[in-house]
Amino acid sequence: MVYNKIIERYNKGCKQLAFLIDPDKFSLEQIPELNTIFQEAKPDILLIGGSLVSVDTTKLIDELKKTLNIPVVLYPGSSIQVCSGVDAMLFLSLISGRNPEFLISHHVAAAPLIKANNIEAISTGYMLVDGGSHTSVQYMSQTQPIPRDKYDIAVATALAGQYLGMKMIYMDAGSGARQAISSEMITLVKSALDVPLIIGGGIRTEDQLLSACKAGADIVVVGNVFEKDLGLLKSFCRTLTNVNK
Repeated sequence: MVYNKIIERYNKGCKQLAFLIDPDKFSLEQIPELNTIFQEAKPDILLIGGSLVSVDTTKLIDELKKTLNIPVVLYPGSSIQVCSGVDAMLFLSLISGRNPEFLISHHVAAAPLIKANNIEAISTGYMLVDGGSHTSVQYMSQTQPIPRDKYDIAVATALAGQYLGMKMIYMDAGSGARQAISSEMITLVKSALDVPLIIGGGIRTEDQLLSACKAGADIVVVGNVFEKDLGLLKSFCRTLTNVNK
């Protein structure tokens, strides 16, 4: 199971890199290049999805699974993105917001599909944090992000997610964020949790990757920077390998 592999690495103190593919910005023609890169270095987790996906992801997922030796994990923006081909999915609940559609409604709609297709659902508390720009997830979910300097709210929200039984907490500044989540917020939230902490949004450089890891991130999600140059994935993977030595 995908979650068991994540927890195995987490229990060993290993930092993990998740590569997020936006289906609207990734083509089937790029898979051979990605496969070549993966011969040298590959992320721990391959995520696919986003707040708004306008293409059918089924064929892309099938081709990724056929070509790449890595589990494909769905990162759904809504229940309509659930598809049968994935190895697992992040069962995201937007705990930083107060919109019931993203707290439970989409989950009710998706649950029968998840069960019928035998998809591994990983319960994850999703927290949107202000990254200095109005992001797609903010618009689509109609929720306000946690202010980037409100550490107490972030800690309390993350703890609430853990106490509700969520297996991981995902703090995200959103796709295209101007600023990554601050090291101070990451450290304080991490110190309060007993489950893996995922950090994403606004991470474009290896220094930012290192900063997030040193602050306490267990899994760092990177996507936008690789849309311009897939080759950067190799240097990001090498950086994380050095962190884990």
